[in-house]
Amino acid sequence: PETIVAICEDYRAAATIDLSHDKTSRKNNIKLKLPILVLWGKKGKIDLWYNPLSIWQSYCTQEVKGNDINSGHYLAEENPEEIIKNILQFLK
Repeated sequence: PETIVAICEDYRAAATIDLSHDKTSRKNNIKLKLPILVLWGKKGKIDLWYNPLSIWQSYCTQEVKGNDINSGHYLAEENPEEIIKNILQFLK
């Protein structure tokens, strides 16, 4: 139950307070100070519309790694094995 609540709160925040927090962070040039792994679905539009690694690098002071995953929007549900593989490789 706690996991479900946390996931729901994350989605709720993305549509509300996250936008305000993002604007404040950008205005004050506040950046993440740790390595970041960025994963996105290959079957979606992200690669067509954006350069995810470049975008996230602008929000971080350390290295940003990542790649597309053979999935649609729901990466973890559609291809958990590839997600786990990428996370383990990133943590090494």
